[in-house]
Amino acid sequence: MISRALGPEFGGAVGILFYLATSVAGAMYITGAVEILLVYLVPQLSLFGDFRQDPQIMYHNFRVYGTILLILMGIIVYIGVAFISKFAPVALFCVIVSILCVYIGIFVNIYGSKNFNICVLGDRLLSSMSNAVCSKEKNVTGSLYNIYCHSLNETYEECDPYFMEHEVHVVQAIPGLASGVFKDNLLAYYRHKGDLVSRTTEREAASSYGQNTYNQVLVDITTTFTLFVAIFFPSCTGLMAGSNRSGDLEDASKSIPSGTLAAQLTTSFVYLTGVLLFGATSDNLFLRDKFGESVGGDLAVAVLAWPHPMVIKIGSFLSTVGAGLQSLTGAPRLMQAIAKDQIIPFLNVFSYSSSKNEPTRALFLTLGICELGILIGNLDYIAPILTMFFLMCYMFVNLACTLQSLLRTPNWRPRFKYYHWSLSLLGVILCLVVMFLSSWYYALVAMAIAGCIYKYIEYRGAEKEWGDGIRGLALSAARYSLLRLEEGPPHTKNWRPQLLVLCKLNEDLTPKYRKLFTFASQLKAGKGLTLVSSVLEGAYRKMYSESQAAKLSLKKTMDEEKVKGFSEVVVTNNVTDGICHLIQTSGLGGLKHNTVILGWPYGWRQSPEEKTWRVFLDTIRIVSASKNALLVPKGITMFPESTEKVSGHIDVWWIVHDGGLLMLLPFLLKQHKTWKNCKLRIFTVAQMEDNSIQMKKDLATFIYHLRIEAEVEVVEMMDSDISAYTYERTLMMEQRTEMIKQLRLNRKETLNVVQNIVDSHHQPVRQSGVKVRFSELPPHESELQDVTNYNSSKEDEISKRDNRSAGGFSSLSSPSHGINEDLPSPAHSSPSQANQHYEENNEQVANSSSSDSFDKLLYIRPDEANVRRMHTAVKLNEVIVTKSHSAQLVIINLPGPPKMQKAEANYMEFLEVLTEGLDRVLMVRGGGREVITIYS
Repeated sequence: MISRALGPEFGGAVGILFYLATSVAGAMYITGAVEILLVYLVPQLSLFGDFRQDPQIMYHNFRVYGTILLILMGIIVYIGVAFISKFAPVALFCVIVSILCVYIGIFVNIYGSKNFNICVLGDRLLSSMSNAVCSKEKNVTGSLYNIYCHSLNETYEECDPYFMEHEVHVVQAIPGLASGVFKDNLLAYYRHKGDLVSRTTEREAASSYGQNTYNQVLVDITTTFTLFVAIFFPSCTGLMAGSNRSGDLEDASKSIPSGTLAAQLTTSFVYLTGVLLFGATSDNLFLRDKFGESVGGDLAVAVLAWPHPMVIKIGSFLSTVGAGLQSLTGAPRLMQAIAKDQIIPFLNVFSYSSSKNEPTRALFLTLGICELGILIGNLDYIAPILTMFFLMCYMFVNLACTLQSLLRTPNWRPRFKYYHWSLSLLGVILCLVVMFLSSWYYALVAMAIAGCIYKYIEYRGAEKEWGDGIRGLALSAARYSLLRLEEGPPHTKNWRPQLLVLCKLNEDLTPKYRKLFTFASQLKAGKGLTLVSSVLEGAYRKMYSESQAAKLSLKKTMDEEKVKGFSEVVVTNNVTDGICHLIQTSGLGGLKHNTVILGWPYGWRQSPEEKTWRVFLDTIRIVSASKNALLVPKGITMFPESTEKVSGHIDVWWIVHDGGLLMLLPFLLKQHKTWKNCKLRIFTVAQMEDNSIQMKKDLATFIYHLRIEAEVEVVEMMDSDISAYTYERTLMMEQRTEMIKQLRLNRKETLNVVQNIVDSHHQPVRQSGVKVRFSELPPHESELQDVTNYNSSKEDEISKRDNRSAGGFSSLSSPSHGINEDLPSPAHSSPSQANQHYEENNEQVANSSSSDSFDKLLYIRPDEANVRRMHTAVKLNEVIVTKSHSAQLVIINLPGPPKMQKAEANYMEFLEVLTEGLDRVLMVRGGGREVITIYS
């Protein structure tokens, strides 16, 4: 019931405690039956001497006879529940007769029982176990004088001072209703262990410290209100005995409410009236005589009953035996129910049922637990433990009713309509209060046990979906939290990366780079929001099953890599549109991503298709438009596993101020055990005209205020000539771009073009080791030319241009043989002529053979802006590789994508050059909303 209402974790934890309580309650009932048997029916059966003289002897008898009685009751239960059901009416009849006899005896003895007296010295109760005569007279044989006085010599005797100062008198143990003792019994008489049973209300006056107690009755246990509650409460636990056997009821939903309410009303009436009538009938001292020492160990309620005390003794014995049988019957079925739910794996063995549908294995386990309880011996130590377990069970039953009522879940349709959630809530509070009132340390122990079982079920137990109320409560709490998040944008101090991981899938729908999951797990360390999404290309109506399989594959990988988050798969006709949809709509309300992790397109150079890098660039633009941060890990297969531990440096190259995101990412990574041992180094780039010393000092101060430990270094970038390598890389980049364009224009001649490219590599067309530099020309006159591509006549033209302007650009090596003499000279052509010539060349390229198309590739001159960008990328890469070649991770700014479409492919080449020679690179681009401050 609790499992279905509050979830398997709560149900399993409370169910185990309830099972233990029911099992130990069986031990308590059996011990009680043995006590009645030995103390009141046949004391001659004592095995270890007179138990009235030493309580330990009584406890040893409890252990021996309790074990024997447990074996007999276990055999009865093993026979089957049918036999128990036949015995139950007999036991119930004896209990009802006993109760009626007690009520009749109370009114029969309304003026008291004159033959049932106690001996009182002053205000102290005396024991009758010594068979002393209740008299102070010296000459009376067996009088108290012989106990309290002894002779020092023939003429002088010494007596106890209290004995000499107070009188001895005989008092009726049961003065009856007409005596008016009810008023005297309203006061509290709590005592410490070893105190005297007396009429004084002051605890100090009742202390026996430093006194001879002789035959005075002593308190055997420290008494408090909470202790009495703990001892008495197990007598109320039989109210839910019917619930324990719900599987054997014909109509449980009808029988349990009516039976439980009837038991509640009957028990409450009997207990309340019994307490009031006993208090109005019995003497105060006699009521506090726990073992009946003042009346020879007799049972008070038996003496009060009509017509004979033996009726109560037999009835009490049968009542305890019957309660023990009920516990031994209900507890195994509780364990079997828990085992059948398969929420605690190692208990699954107890789900077995015999041919008679009896939980035999669970029965043997219950008998073992009962035996442990019997070996404790003292009921006063067993009862508080039971109280805690039962109270926790009842508390969660009330909590289940409260929760289901407040959540108004559709499956909450109780047949019993006369209830209100406030009563259930009051029950929860009362149970909790009584737990701590009874014994705060027992309460904490019970809660700790329940908590351990809860976490075990959560960690190892089988997942169950029962539509429990806790999930409904979680949904309500999530709704409330999401609405709170919608009240306004998050403050700068609260910014933290909430990840959306865009994952590419293989043909078998498994993640292509599972290290993306590992990196996300390390970055988040189990905190915050992580969304993992993929895009499938196609029609959704035809690929629904594939999308679900891909989603399960993502979820499985997330579980394996310990990524806490959610997975989603979108099916669309266009991958870019799908990614745009995910970036726009992923998340819910204020719980949305602010950082996107995008994989690097490793095969973009090898594929002639634009799609390989076009999707990458479009995604960068979409992320930038959405104001989200972007993380692009390059060399992801080289990133460490979560089980590894790396040591070394994490280098941050802070080239563009992005609000501090580059500082925050390594700090978050170092929270994970994989990167914990790495040290942080921060590099920033300065120009020659910058004050490097002051920059380093300012940056170190900024890092100090951010409370981030890092080494700071300023790297100066020297102005230098553009190397031939830079020129060659730029030329190759533009040739590749043009080649791809020609391949798309004339796919039929693709193979011929490729063959010509191969053949060209065997011809001595170019020379190496060329150096090119820019002169300080105005922007409109500055132009880059490759001196190896022009003959001497072209050099003359260049020289003429150099003479017309201040400084040109000169060759550092001799020119090569001309290979494009047919091209018109830019110096002698007007702009209109140049444009006309360019258009004619375009037409010729579109209509010429593959050989002519390839010739055009050889005549391409690199764009000056591209050369400058390539120069910057090469120089920066050289510095980064020099400083960070041994770093475990390099974090750099991701340059923004070009605005012009024709430069998009060049952008990819620039990024390749920038990160060349680095194993693990994380390129970062801020979204403009993330700021790390000294307060965050």
